[in-house]
Amino acid sequence: MAGVNSYLVERYLPGFSEADLRVAIGRVQVACAELSAAGTPVRYGGSLFLALEETCFCRFDSEHAETAATANERAQFPFARITPTVVIAPEEAEQAG
Repeated sequence: MAGVNSYLVERYLPGFSEADLRVAIGRVQVACAELSAAGTPVRYGGSLFLALEETCFCRFDSEHAETAATANERAQFPFARITPTVVIAPEEAEQAG
């Protein structure tokens, strides 16, 4: 994807179980595939679910934050905010020395 940026989607999910989350993520992946097929590339990049905190963070890669918002809205998966994110892979970290 040209012009790819990463975004963190923050959600508060009172009463959500891991099973509920997996179903919602499935809807998000379908929405991302539909948007991408229509010429608006967006990729779901995984989630961190903090069940005891009733919070979930999901990563999306797209050109614009609005695209990540559209994917989540199409999937009817509520979110509190979307924040630009810097992703640093383990192999990209500075080594102490």
